[in-house]
Amino acid sequence: MQLLSGNEAIARGAWEAGCHIGAAYPGTPSTETMESFAKYSEVYAEWANNEKVALEVAVGASAAGARVLVTMKHVGVNVCADPLFTAAYTGVNGGLVILAADDPGMFSSQNEQDSRYYAMAAQVPMLEPSDSAEALSFARDAFELSEKFDTPFFIRSNVRVSHTKTPVELGTRTEVPIKDYQTDPAKWVMMPAFAKPRRKVLAARVNELRRWVEDCSYNRVERNSDKIGIICAGSQYQHVKEAAPEASIFKLGVTWPLPAQALRDFAASVEKCYVVEEGSVYLSEQVKAQGVILDEFEIALPETGEVHPSDIRVSLGYDQPEHLPVQEDVPGRPPAFCCGCPHRIVFKELSRMKAIVTGDIGCYTLGALPPLSAMDVTLDMGASVSMAHGFELALDRNENLDRRRPVVAVIGDSTFAHSGLSSLLSTVYNKGAGTVCILDNRTTAMTGQQGNPFNGVTLQHRESNELNLPAILEALGVDKVHQVDSYDLAEVRSAVKDATAATDRLDVIVFQHPCVLLDKSKKPTFVVSDKCTACGVCTKLGCPALSVDAETGCAVIDQTQCIGCNQCAQYCRFDAIGPC
Repeated sequence: MQLLSGNEAIARGAWEAGCHIGAAYPGTPSTETMESFAKYSEVYAEWANNEKVALEVAVGASAAGARVLVTMKHVGVNVCADPLFTAAYTGVNGGLVILAADDPGMFSSQNEQDSRYYAMAAQVPMLEPSDSAEALSFARDAFELSEKFDTPFFIRSNVRVSHTKTPVELGTRTEVPIKDYQTDPAKWVMMPAFAKPRRKVLAARVNELRRWVEDCSYNRVERNSDKIGIICAGSQYQHVKEAAPEASIFKLGVTWPLPAQALRDFAASVEKCYVVEEGSVYLSEQVKAQGVILDEFEIALPETGEVHPSDIRVSLGYDQPEHLPVQEDVPGRPPAFCCGCPHRIVFKELSRMKAIVTGDIGCYTLGALPPLSAMDVTLDMGASVSMAHGFELALDRNENLDRRRPVVAVIGDSTFAHSGLSSLLSTVYNKGAGTVCILDNRTTAMTGQQGNPFNGVTLQHRESNELNLPAILEALGVDKVHQVDSYDLAEVRSAVKDATAATDRLDVIVFQHPCVLLDKSKKPTFVVSDKCTACGVCTKLGCPALSVDAETGCAVIDQTQCIGCNQCAQYCRFDAIGPC
């Protein structure tokens, strides 16, 4: 018996099933799954540049006979939707399992989604574990099920299942030989002449899955009171057990397709029947679609965010346990760039010039927060470049607009590889002008310092190619490419000023400096001398090591946090900041 997180358990289950290959793009809360899988010596694992590519690699490996695991967060399913829907037509050769890790409450995401809608729309079966033990067993079984039904299988988790550690009984690896590949264009070439017959195969498969799910052991009924019955799945099962221990429970382990007759029988066996879910109404709508009449809660469950046991108790009209009052004088701790973050000066300069900044997905999104307040919009991976082009197109046509505010796109190196490259290609193709800043910190920082094509670090530390970012930009036809040290204020200011002053060309500035979390060496820290005039300029950088003395108003540097990056010293006009 061992404590594993849901992510670690899914990786273990895949390994025990004899899975040969893993592909992923890192994204919280899914990231640790592929990192854990990659540690097993018997497997090959890689970071792809995006989720679409990861799934396409997986479909190719599956067609060639290997068992393959693909992992991603919920918004990554959007990116891979194109191959996903067609993979449901082609089916598999070797088992193909896709982890979709949802994020109710948006702890590290730009939206809430319910990936079960994708399972329903693509007609790909979905398993939904409620703890790590089920995560392991479901993942282990999913490969055999995938091959049995000739279809990819989804596993859906959420933050609670992905990151909570619960006891797991470990098994051994079953070595599964890679299947032979047989040429079969009618199965694998999805042009209309072949896709139409495969659509009929898909329909027949769905009917077979609907029969299988009625007696599937992953769905179970726990009989208690015949007064109240609750239908639930995933982590909500654990919350229902805590909130309403007397209720009968229909625990769904398969959330698409649903066991229609079993659900109707359960609802008929209790006086009142409810569905408990979070983040969407997928489950209640689909349960109703099976002919089940659900009762309404006295107080509706929260429509957004996570649903906790206390929420369920309130909805059922139960008394609430008393909790200790929250201390009111606890100071807020908003997220901020790390001390010495190489992105800080870039955003400070964009803020100074009042640029319209289109941002992207990464830790640099924190540039939107005070005191920098230097980002206007963020949408999705790669959107910064496309949106900047859109801004330019619209603003150029506004005759009454004061164009002294330049438009600047900001994107990270990993995100640029993910989908920013295609956005920039489109801008170049359409003769777009403007400024794009690529913040190259040599890693995929926000999800835990993973490798990407521009730092050449692979998941299992194999020999690799480190792609030449400036050379790629020049090859695309970018009018002017700048390379700047992110730590050098004078260089940053000069490059941004030069790029934004040119309204008839496309400039890309590559700001280069490693993420501070990659450099573990200790540098001399900085201190504030008596030359400080309490002007406050340095503290507006938003560095966690900088604060203001309550009595004098002068800057204070916390020596335990300062890493000696010299950024604040460059902004001090009075030479009041220097190394110890």
